[in-house]
Amino acid sequence: MKKLVLTVNVRDAKEKSKAMQAVSRFHGIGSLNMDMKDKKLTVSGDFDPVKVVNKLRKSWHTEIVSVGPAKEDDGKKNEDQVVKAYPGYYPTPHTNYYMPYMPYMPYYEETPNCVIC
Repeated sequence: MKKLVLTVNVRDAKEKSKAMQAVSRFHGIGSLNMDMKDKKLTVSGDFDPVKVVNKLRKSWHTEIVSVGPAKEDDGKKNEDQVVKAYPGYYPTPHTNYYMPYMPYMPYYEETPNCVIC
């Protein structure tokens, strides 16, 4: 279990939601907590911190505050601010997310000079 604390430069609740959604898709994320006052994102679980930081740096200015082993929580966190990651939320390798092939069929209006009609 690892604990990663990041400073993510998000401006509002919509960007906060997008950042948390981007991180929650990684395999092994246990919990997420974002403090908007300090703009600190805390991620804990069994995950690769490099992948998480690289994903966030694509869209937001992100700095690493600390990386280390996760300590056991003493129950002081507010459960409204903690988002538990859904284990089946991330895309799995056997799932096909491609759109089905739909051939283009142009619409032809009836013409008065039609020989076949």
